[in-house]
Amino acid sequence: MSLAMSRPTDQTARDEPISYWLRGEGPTPAPPPTEDGVADVVIIGAGFTGLWTALALTDTEPGLRVTVLESETVAFGASGRNGGFCEASLTHGLANGIRHFPEELERLEAEGIENLRGLIAFTREHAIDCDLEETGTLALADQAYQVDEFRAWRDEAARYGEGLVFLDRDAVQAEVHSPIWQAGLLRPPGRDVLVDPAKLCRGLARVARERGVRLHEHTRVTGLERVAGGVLVMTADGVRIRADHVVVATSAYSGWLRRLGQLFVPVYDYVLVSEPLSPDERAAIGWAGRQGLSDSNNQFHYFRLTADDRILWGGYDAIYHFGSRVGPELDRRPATFEKLEAQFARAFPQLEGLRFPYRWGGAIDTTSRFTVTFGQTMGGRVTYALGYTGLGVGASRWAGGVVRDFILRPDEDRLQLRLVQSPPVRFPPEPARSIAVNLVRHELDRADRNEGRRSLLLRTLDEIGIGFDS
Repeated sequence: MSLAMSRPTDQTARDEPISYWLRGEGPTPAPPPTEDGVADVVIIGAGFTGLWTALALTDTEPGLRVTVLESETVAFGASGRNGGFCEASLTHGLANGIRHFPEELERLEAEGIENLRGLIAFTREHAIDCDLEETGTLALADQAYQVDEFRAWRDEAARYGEGLVFLDRDAVQAEVHSPIWQAGLLRPPGRDVLVDPAKLCRGLARVARERGVRLHEHTRVTGLERVAGGVLVMTADGVRIRADHVVVATSAYSGWLRRLGQLFVPVYDYVLVSEPLSPDERAAIGWAGRQGLSDSNNQFHYFRLTADDRILWGGYDAIYHFGSRVGPELDRRPATFEKLEAQFARAFPQLEGLRFPYRWGGAIDTTSRFTVTFGQTMGGRVTYALGYTGLGVGASRWAGGVVRDFILRPDEDRLQLRLVQSPPVRFPPEPARSIAVNLVRHELDRADRNEGRRSLLLRTLDEIGIGFDS
């Protein structure tokens, strides 16, 4: 008999293209501007990057006139649709940092850990209830060949100061009850936390408004114009705001500024969230440590428990749409949702019949080296940061500080870091872009089905340091 058969109906369930995190009523609305205005800094985008930037700017200059313009609502994009995994790494993981920034890695690792500690402290100082859990993470091997790779990576990571605990098959299945785990790598608390990302983002917006930052939702920016001593920001409603500086913080939705289109591809990732687990179901899966979990395939899953003991299960498919298209019509993909449910059933057969009332998708801003990239245009009056490739919950706070330094502290030495100064390899225009992305996806899938053996194409991309990920 399924453990799920006797569960009462979840009255909060909804099968709509909105994330579990964004369910229910949001905070006090922030209406669009009704007249032209001026600002010292206009920030476009009220997600993590935009709001952390606003907070960093007002930390340094409390009297600064900062305006944030958001085309939808706070946390509407990736900031309110991700899995809530918040990592210290600024380089999309240690392995990617070793590959791309070996000469800066020690500093980047230290700044990442300090940044995460600062994020935790900020939530406590400002009473932001975002269900933050300091649980650590557990990487899982579901194929036999990955076991030896886990042992080797534990030893290599230790040389860079990252302490991982190897769990053999019996130990990992005792930790999280599933018949498919072959081994695990446990990363203890200190480098990761779990959060409700929408609560965190809305909390940042609250603090920003308390500081005097002007926030306007449902305000779509249609263009920027360089004017003497600044930039003119134009909105779809015809309002024009003159600013000394502009920050573009629109991540995967940055195609509106054409010069950014070569730096990233928007890749759609999809997520399910279950109904709350019953006590029997909760006991059946173990997972007492509540760690954030992920498997270790190229096309991987990430999963976690929410504060009310639902299971969030996402990942695997990474879907690119020709022309870097994004839009609400792409937030639902039934074929992927069905695939995710089947893959979940394989991992947790004891939860047969568990329902997933929340399901959604969202676009991730992916760069060829998987890390945030920065730049300026219009004579240094416009600054941008984008490209977190799925790991921006923590790194966006650091990025907001870097953007602040570009504007207010141009002599800050971290602006000379190669991570900050050098752009990633650009993606080609269409149709080559779509062909390349889908070819790499095919090769990654083939590697997963061939004991991780990477094709000549993937080995070549590895050698020159570019790739595709979500």
